[in-house]
Amino acid sequence: MVSLLLLALKFFAYHLTNSKAILTDALESIVNVVASGFAIYSIYLSSQPRDNNHPYGHGKVEFFSAGIEGAMILLAGIFIIYQSILALIYPEPLALLPTGMAIIALSGAINGWLGYMLVKKGTAYNSLTLEADGRHILTDAASSVVLIIGIAIIYFTGYYFLDSIFSIAFSIYIIFNGYLLVRKSVAGLMDESSPKAMKTTVKILNRYRKDNWIDVHNMRVQQYGADRHIDLHLTLPYYYDLRAVHDEVHQVEEALEGNLPGHVEVFVHADPCIPDKCCHYCAVQNCPVRQSPHTQKITWNESNMAKNQKHYHESLEPEQERNKT
Repeated sequence: MVSLLLLALKFFAYHLTNSKAILTDALESIVNVVASGFAIYSIYLSSQPRDNNHPYGHGKVEFFSAGIEGAMILLAGIFIIYQSILALIYPEPLALLPTGMAIIALSGAINGWLGYMLVKKGTAYNSLTLEADGRHILTDAASSVVLIIGIAIIYFTGYYFLDSIFSIAFSIYIIFNGYLLVRKSVAGLMDESSPKAMKTTVKILNRYRKDNWIDVHNMRVQQYGADRHIDLHLTLPYYYDLRAVHDEVHQVEEALEGNLPGHVEVFVHADPCIPDKCCHYCAVQNCPVRQSPHTQKITWNESNMAKNQKHYHESLEPEQERNKT
């Protein structure tokens, strides 16, 4: 409803002034209205529980929504550039610019408040759709401020050709923001790693780290909306029986599920330690099968925990490696 009201205000301002720069702002608002419709549907769909056809849930629909919004922004930007070039070739008179500035200022203030609230909620609920929509609206609010300054310059100088120049500049900025949204959408659909989600997961595991969790490797973190899927390999003493392994795996799952927002699904593959190779960084007290002393504590970070190998590959110094051979 708010987007429709702002759309009407901006087209009314364009009707009064005949400014292509104001038309730029109005056309972008069409994207806001359509994108809001996609956002509402994608948020509804992503909140639905997993089913037989979607065992990982419906969270990826938010990436589609962000991608569609980004593509629409790109198309709007290209169309505005086309209109602005025509206006340079066939200039038309401008009118009532102060009234147009007042209307754009009002719509910009409303957009600023609405965008801020959407980004705040999107961050709180890990919703890419809300965050993308909010950032787009904040971009619209920022462009309104620049637009008002541009129209003021045109009004006081009388250089009406600047209207098309400003419009083209706004369009380039809009196209850039559309590209960023499309890029983020494609990254999510292609399961690109999320540094932020990975960093949070590593921080939690370090907080609950136990001596008998010899290492964690081959860890992958995927986030779809508010849902997270975490896969990792946990190295445990090789002499543990099945019950002991189960208990340790369960503690890892509890640590992650209890400290991350939204629905968290954790898959832990238990690996046995390798005698001698793991001993120098294994902190298990009174280990009955230790073959070499504990001499090093490996720092768990996003880099070494993502590798598909136990940590002894990187923990030995070259001299130690030569001694081993």
